Amino acid sequence: MLKHFLPDQHVKSIFEITPESLKDKGVKGIITDLDNTLVEWDRLLATPKLIEWFDNMRKNEILVTIVSNNNEKRVKSFSDPLHIPFIFQARKPMSRAFHKAVKQMGLRKEETVVIGDQLLTDVLGGNRGGFHTILVVPVAQTDGFVTRFNRRVERRILNWFRKHGKMNWED
Repeated sequence: MLKHFLPDQHVKSIFEITPESLKDKGVKGIITDLDNTLVEWDRLLATPKLIEWFDNMRKNEILVTIVSNNNEKRVKSFSDPLHIPFIFQARKPMSRAFHKAVKQMGLRKEETVVIGDQLLTDVLGGNRGGFHTILVVPVAQTDGFVTRFNRRVERRILNWFRKHGKMNWED
């Protein structure tokens, strides 16, 4: 059961994920979470460094779609200025939104990675959908109400993974 929560990869930041490393694995597309993966959950717009990361992916022909459980207003106001397609109220960890994103990008799941900061939504949903999953350290120390509950459960799972040598994770 716990294997569904184990990411294929984990990194400290989205910025450690490069087009070159993705292309080496045959990856042509990214499905990424928004809040606490790309920016803090309460930051309205992308940072200059993040805009540069998106531009670098675009230049290297890596497609990106944001898939978020947040509402349309939040996701649209972040994504539209960047011209990044998005899916809001995704209901992760259900995998329907992941498959919809892949279809919209015109890719196969084998050509796509799922990136997120939560085991209970992003990693579980991506793994259940058969995607390569990448867990990132949350960019903010604070979370919304529901996420605070999830983090308690995640901490237990991460500690189990650590204890059993499945993953090294730094809070």
